[in-house]
Amino acid sequence: MKIKTIIAAALIFSCGVIANAQTSKKALSAHHKIHSEQLANAKSRMDRSVITNMLKEDISKREVSGLSEESSQMISDLLTEAHRYIGRPYVHGAKGPRAFDCSGFTSFVYRQFGYSISPSSRTQYTEGTSVDRQDLRKGDLVFFTSRRSGKNVGHVGIVVSADNATGNFKFIHASIKGVKVSDFEGYYLGRYVGARRIITE
Repeated sequence: MKIKTIIAAALIFSCGVIANAQTSKKALSAHHKIHSEQLANAKSRMDRSVITNMLKEDISKREVSGLSEESSQMISDLLTEAHRYIGRPYVHGAKGPRAFDCSGFTSFVYRQFGYSISPSSRTQYTEGTSVDRQDLRKGDLVFFTSRRSGKNVGHVGIVVSADNATGNFKFIHASIKGVKVSDFEGYYLGRYVGARRIITE
């Protein structure tokens, strides 16, 4: 019974923060559902100390400069959701969840949290707000050219970590080898186009 009480408290704590007015009710509703499911899936393995540690980590993850606590938690959960699909195959035009192309992957992940963005990488590059590479944060979309796109946008991924001092970052994306996390190096260095922020507040 104590474990159930702690789980309930964790859910209330995670989902009870009043969202910034800029964050849509639809997005918050989708976020609450995903976050509650993630906690529910883990509860059978939880004891009091694990739950306490989880809540401490939860607070630290939400401490992202410029974001409300609710949006910061949403981004954390969005990345957890994105990582669920690592290894899924790349198929041109596929929108998930069994297979993805790059923009199909990003639009699918964001859709789970109530954000409707285009399934086209070129159109995604016009959505949200523009972000400098030295100001990237988790959840931002990063864009690249591809071998077939010439100088135009041809590839997109989601930032999972960023070092603004150096401009380096890691991103999760549907590459031709499947969904994976990559570093901003090698092939991608000369192909970087820019970044957009979908969750802004």
